[in-house]
Amino acid sequence: MTEATRILATYAARIALADIPPQVVARAERLILDFVGNAARGGAEADSSPSLRALVEKAGLGTPGPCTVIGEARTYGPAAAALLNGAFGHSLDFDDTHAASSLHPSAPVIPAALAAAEITGASGADFVAAVIAGYEVCCRLGLALDPTRHYARGFHPTATAGTFGAAAAAGRLLGLDAEAMASAFGVAGSQAAGSLQFLANGAWNKRYQVGAAAMNGLIAAFLAQEGFHGSSEAIEGEHGFLKGYSDGADPAAAVDGLGTRYETLHIGLKPYPSCRYTHAALDGLIALKAEKDLAPADIERVEIGLHRNGITLTGDPLHAKRRARTVVDGQFSMPFTAAVALDQGSFGWDDYRRLGDPQLDALCDRIDVVADPRLENRAHPFGATLRLTTARGIFERMIADPSGEPDAFPDDAALARKFNTLAGPVVGVPQAEALAAAILKLSRADKVALSTRPHDRA
Repeated sequence: MTEATRILATYAARIALADIPPQVVARAERLILDFVGNAARGGAEADSSPSLRALVEKAGLGTPGPCTVIGEARTYGPAAAALLNGAFGHSLDFDDTHAASSLHPSAPVIPAALAAAEITGASGADFVAAVIAGYEVCCRLGLALDPTRHYARGFHPTATAGTFGAAAAAGRLLGLDAEAMASAFGVAGSQAAGSLQFLANGAWNKRYQVGAAAMNGLIAAFLAQEGFHGSSEAIEGEHGFLKGYSDGADPAAAVDGLGTRYETLHIGLKPYPSCRYTHAALDGLIALKAEKDLAPADIERVEIGLHRNGITLTGDPLHAKRRARTVVDGQFSMPFTAAVALDQGSFGWDDYRRLGDPQLDALCDRIDVVADPRLENRAHPFGATLRLTTARGIFERMIADPSGEPDAFPDDAALARKFNTLAGPVVGVPQAEALAAAILKLSRADKVALSTRPHDRA
């Protein structure tokens, strides 16, 4: 049996920036930048954010502490900061994705690392190394689970595998040795939770459970630091994470190439604030609309082919997906996002204001979402096929990879545009630009400082 727990724990405990290739460090800094922008705007504008702030106060977690919640002037204790940053950063569904494991690595990992860094006074180098450790652990566990089988059991991998990534990142900054890190994983295994049932009614659980993963991973690391005895073989054991959360999981996939092949380099950034399974289709629809000068009235029928995971999340049941009425419904609706793209040639966060627009509903009724077997058994499941029947003919296209994937990772100018769009309305563009510049050299900073003070948006 692969000793995945021991191997990953040893790796996370011992990782140092000097041992990580420079391109991996640079990529991690850019992923951190993207997450901070998401957390700032999510905390300010997501409909679930007021409830989460109220929870923190009512649960007694609102006591001031040393930890930053991105976009807020006040500070919190570490558990509250990890919870809020994780939930806020995932609320727009605009945060990064690791295609092969079908999860969002930054949302659980960075908040746990940030809280641990701020309470320990960690350097930027240690913070970035810890974030990379968290990325590697959660992405590799996602691979070992097999996301299709994990989804089939009703689990949300960002929240489940993400708890282990958060524990790894926080544990590295708290100075856990390999044995203590394994104990942290043992505790994480008892707290890893995340359900896809939010899809039934557009619920906010998805945001909360990712914030909880960040907080629970941090708590697991705190317990291990205090000598708490966590379960052994938490990942590969008979009743461990992989066997309990998937059918036919492969523990060897969690450690294959560890330390030489960096899954961090396989994390992509989103160009649209919706489920990643919608993105390839959106790229193709926006391009076809421009190339063919298509108006909504020209479109008689649209057939969008997706991987079966994409059908699970964004296409089933189709009648409900055609009538998205909440932001979460819209984020996981291939028909709604496609209708917006076809109507206006773009899709952004502000377009959720169009939920319930009769013009879009009429267009949604002409959009079918089907499973396309050509998209199965590929390196990742995020491609799409399109067939548009119009008054001027039939247009077909296959989009193998959505924009923002690692092979076409955004350049720094594009990163800055997205970051300013997200963080600028919350903290002001000058402060957003200064913060972005600091994050892109975070690995050389003496201390981690991501604090932001919101400007007056009135």
